[in-house]
Amino acid sequence: MKTPLLADGSAATFWLPEAASTFAADHDYLYYLIFWISTFFFIVMMGAMAYFMVKYRRRKQGETTSDIHGNTKLEIAWSVLPTLILGVFFVLGFRGFIDTLTPPANTLNINVTAQQWAWSFTYPNGGNDSILVVPVGKPVKLTMSSVDVLHSFFVPAFRAKRDVVPGRYTVLWFQSDKLGEYDVLCTEYCGTSHSLMMSKVKVVSQEEYDAHLKGLTGCQDGQSLAECGGVAFKRNGCNSCHSVDGSKLVGPSLKGVYGTEQPITGGPAVIADEQYIRESVMNPMAKIVAGYPAAMPAYAGRINEEQMGALVEYIRSIK
Repeated sequence: MKTPLLADGSAATFWLPEAASTFAADHDYLYYLIFWISTFFFIVMMGAMAYFMVKYRRRKQGETTSDIHGNTKLEIAWSVLPTLILGVFFVLGFRGFIDTLTPPANTLNINVTAQQWAWSFTYPNGGNDSILVVPVGKPVKLTMSSVDVLHSFFVPAFRAKRDVVPGRYTVLWFQSDKLGEYDVLCTEYCGTSHSLMMSKVKVVSQEEYDAHLKGLTGCQDGQSLAECGGVAFKRNGCNSCHSVDGSKLVGPSLKGVYGTEQPITGGPAVIADEQYIRESVMNPMAKIVAGYPAAMPAYAGRINEEQMGALVEYIRSIK
């Protein structure tokens, strides 16, 4: 289905980013087919309009044009031809739509959790990350849900997009045969930090994917506990709401917070010790820092004890 005029199926163009999934070429073909047909008829119609403006312009006072009684053949043609063209668009679009909704049987299943304002990806081994890493040439099925408001998962290079709805699951699948790193965006306005809700899809070899999974379950060799906690901090999307440099984001900055007194909405101030940090991660609604919204989701069941201990050590180390 590829032609040089319509799309080459891989390279970025003025209108579209590079294509990196198996159904992106069909998507681009239909896009450019509609684009060039629309361009052709635009030129024809605007050219005819300009021609008639010149040909039938008034040359002298009181001049009129002759009566026009219509042309049945022309009227049938401009009704039937657009109908046939739209029928072609519908068939091609419907086939592509069904393809994107029907994952193959041998997919790699990954759960996606959306929250204000971060993506979280849970792999078959229980590991969790804030970026999506998938093996090249393998169909991937994403089962997605939201813990707060409506979001929309979009990978432009894959031409893959699906709403992520609270209270239900939505499914999206893709297969990329092209190694690389691609943007993940949220395309549904979901609050004040909507524009920061970004992530990455990394398409890697099977060996790299297997190594990545092993690294998600605990600290890697040579890492200190604080360094391991820093990795868990980013993988779980904590950095999208909490800075470590003192700047104010959605949640309070963690710079120098360990051991300090924290004002609590509707209650007495507390000391940010290990127990407080653990409670704030596992059950963030228990004690909400004054001046900040109750927007953080609970991580109970999403991180293990080793990761929790590493997170506490990392927060303790942020001076």
